[in-house]
Amino acid sequence: MPVETNSLIHAKVQAQDLLNFIDASPSPWHAVDSVAKLLKENGFKPLIENQPWQFKKSGRYYVVRDGASIIAFVIGNQALAETGFRIVGAHTDSPGLRLKPKAAFSSQGIAQLGVEVYGGPILATFTDRDLSLAGRVMVRDGNSHVARHVQFSSSVVRLPNLAIHMNREVNDKGLVLNKQTGLPLIFGFAADSAEAQTQLTSVLAEQLKVEPADIMTWDLSVYDTQKGSFWGLNEEFIANSQLDNLASCHAAISALLSDKKPDSTNICALFDHEEVGSESATGASGSFMNDVITRICASTNTSTEDRLRALANSFFVSADMAHAFHPNHASSYEPCHHALVNQGPVIKTNANQRYSTNADTAARFIQLCKRAEVPYQQYAHRTDLGCGSTIGPILAAQLGVASVDVGNPMWAMHSIRESAGVLDHSYMIAVLKALFNS
Repeated sequence: MPVETNSLIHAKVQAQDLLNFIDASPSPWHAVDSVAKLLKENGFKPLIENQPWQFKKSGRYYVVRDGASIIAFVIGNQALAETGFRIVGAHTDSPGLRLKPKAAFSSQGIAQLGVEVYGGPILATFTDRDLSLAGRVMVRDGNSHVARHVQFSSSVVRLPNLAIHMNREVNDKGLVLNKQTGLPLIFGFAADSAEAQTQLTSVLAEQLKVEPADIMTWDLSVYDTQKGSFWGLNEEFIANSQLDNLASCHAAISALLSDKKPDSTNICALFDHEEVGSESATGASGSFMNDVITRICASTNTSTEDRLRALANSFFVSADMAHAFHPNHASSYEPCHHALVNQGPVIKTNANQRYSTNADTAARFIQLCKRAEVPYQQYAHRTDLGCGSTIGPILAAQLGVASVDVGNPMWAMHSIRESAGVLDHSYMIAVLKALFNS
C-alpha cells in the first residue's frame, strides 16, 4: 500500500530520533544512559535505591538498577486507588554476542576474542560486518571499583566468512556456525594468548584513560558500527541493529515525556535480560517493578487496601516488536494474521499465555488506537511453530494487572541488521501517549 507523503514526512522526524537513539546505545548500559539523559532534560529527578524517596503530585522521577534497567514515573494528580497505574514495559537488551571474562587468545599468531551467544541471534548475520565492542568495564578505584562505559567507534573486530571454495554447500544448506569454534572474532596479531590478552586490556585502558592494571573485568557486547538508515523508494522503512527492542523503549519514553500533569500515575519500565528469560535482579522476573510500586505507595501514604484497588484499576502495555509478514516466506505465517509494515501497532495473542493479551485487554488497546486515530493489527503465531514470549505474562502475573502485548511489525527479528516501518514508530508513540493521558 502506498505511503502518504505528508504522513511520512511527519513520521520521519520521530524515526530519525529513534535511529539516533539506537546509534548512541550499542549496549544495554548505553541504552539506559541515553534514556536517563532524555529524562533529565525533561525535568525527571534521579532516585537512588539505598536512599529515602519523597514524592509530590506531578513529580517526575526515575531509578536505575545495576546500570542496565531503568524505571521512570510521573506521580498522578488524582488518588492512586481511583486511577491506578498506567504502565508500559519494554526491554533494553538485544540478542547478540558477549565477550568472555578472559576473552583474548592467539591461534597461529592471529589474535582472537572468545564470545558467548546472548539470547537467540541470527548468527550468520554477524559475519563480514564492521563489528566493534561496547559496554561497561569495572575499573579499580582505591579499595573499591567503579563502572565505566566504553564504546569503540571504529571497527576493531570481525567475523570473516569461510570462502565458498571450502564450504561449497553454504548456498544450499545455509551457514552453520559452531558456537564454540565458529564465533571467535579476529582483532589483530599476537605471538601467544598472554600477549593477546595484554593487547585487549591495554586498548580498553587507553579508551578509558586508566592504567591496564586497573582493568578488573567487563560486560562487553559486540555491535555493528553501521549507523541506522532509511531505505525504500520513499524512504518509508528504517534499518538498524537492536530495533528489537530499543524501538519500543524509545516509543515508551517519548510517550511518557508528553504529559506534564497526568491524573493517573504513569510508569515506563525498561528491563534488562528479557532475551535470556528475565530471571535476574534487573529482569522483569526480579523485584524491581514491585519494589518501585511499593515505594510509590509508601511515599504517597497509600494503604495496602488502596494499593490493591490501584492495581485493580491499572493497565499494563507490554511493548515488544512483532513479526512482520515476509512475502518471500508466506508459508511461515498464520493465515488471516499477516502483520504488515507501516499498517499500525500489532496486538499479539497466544492461547498458551506466551503473550498476556486476552479479549478484554485487546479491546482496551483497540479503544486507545481509535482515540489516537492510528490503525491496529492482530497477530497469532502458526500453531505448529514455537512462539516467543515477552515480559507481559511475567509482570501481569506478578502484579495481577490487566495486560496486553503489542509491538510494531519488523523484518529480520534478531538479525544484527533489522528493518521496520517509519509510520509504525509514529503510530506507537501516539497510542502510548493516549494510554498515559487516559
